[in-house]
Amino acid sequence: MNYDYSQKEFELFIGIHQVLTDFSAGHPMDTGEAASKTFIRSALQQLGQTPYLKLGVEDAPEYNGCTTLMGAMEVVAAVSPSLFLSTEYSVRVLGRALARWGDDNQKQTYLTPLVSGETLGALALCEQTANVDNDPLSTVAEKQGDGYVVNGKKQFVVNGPVAAVIGVVGVLDGRPAIFLVSPETPGVTIVPTEGAMGYKGTAIAEITLEDCAVDAAHVLRCPDKENMVSTLRMWENQVLTGASLGLMRAAFESARDYAKSHRTGGKPIIAYQEVGFKLSEMLTLFQTSQMLATRAAWTMDKHPKDAFELTLCAKVFCTESASQVSGEAMKILGSSAYFGANPVERAYCCVRYGEIFGTSTELSRVKLGDAALGVKS
Repeated sequence: MNYDYSQKEFELFIGIHQVLTDFSAGHPMDTGEAASKTFIRSALQQLGQTPYLKLGVEDAPEYNGCTTLMGAMEVVAAVSPSLFLSTEYSVRVLGRALARWGDDNQKQTYLTPLVSGETLGALALCEQTANVDNDPLSTVAEKQGDGYVVNGKKQFVVNGPVAAVIGVVGVLDGRPAIFLVSPETPGVTIVPTEGAMGYKGTAIAEITLEDCAVDAAHVLRCPDKENMVSTLRMWENQVLTGASLGLMRAAFESARDYAKSHRTGGKPIIAYQEVGFKLSEMLTLFQTSQMLATRAAWTMDKHPKDAFELTLCAKVFCTESASQVSGEAMKILGSSAYFGANPVERAYCCVRYGEIFGTSTELSRVKLGDAALGVKS
């Protein structure tokens, strides 16, 4: 197992960071203004100038697959968590589904614009709650002529209000399938979700489908031996793990720099032992999270059969560590973090999303316990 990044990978990370830093200089990041179709597509076009959007979706032999992707995810999430979430649900979740289960025409029509940054996608998976691991899907398609009619209701759809194509996960002939629909399709109603605690610059929606007609050419199916929902969840869990790394990096570096520059009692607060202890624990959690997340990403490429449980381990540890690191960073910055937008306040508000969505930390522990006992969950 070699998780070391090459010089080319470090150059990629630096290039991505530079592109986003330049873009953020003239645009509002992680605010309500950023949750617009124009803003997100402008940012995607900038990212499309780098190999980032293609990682994990298309072959890139010069890079180390998902291992490189995890490092790049951390860079993007540290600069802008909201843009990261919008990008990943478009490319790394819907895009991967198209790459894995789509035919040549579907890839040309939908995947090519996604990985070039020309367009934005969404995946509608969750229904009454965020939990689709235990509850059966109630969105159902029925045969009608040469196509299908889809009925159902989806919640918490990242990019729902701004996507050009929405992959709706439903049941077809007793098995999960993805129906590719346009927001303008008759029968599709999109209602933006407001008041989120974090990810202020991410557009999220509730979507209702009433007798929505979908052509057979716009349906993705997977082989009988593969569990589509579990695979989609694994990709989503990887995305949320990457988000946690970026949030930890932003919170830790902000707290470290503040501790060096802010003075009280006539000396920098980093001179106080308690602050030093906090920073050392934060760094330990952050670097341990990096190693576990990278191992899970490496396993996804090299030993995919072992990737499900290891990805859950990484998600649980990284999301909970991000919560702890951002909380300690808040204590170090004090009122400077509590009042006014800053990386620590942003991380503190965003980290809970990772614990709740995807496979929640509680359900992840149940699944990991079953796996340890050899029980199929």
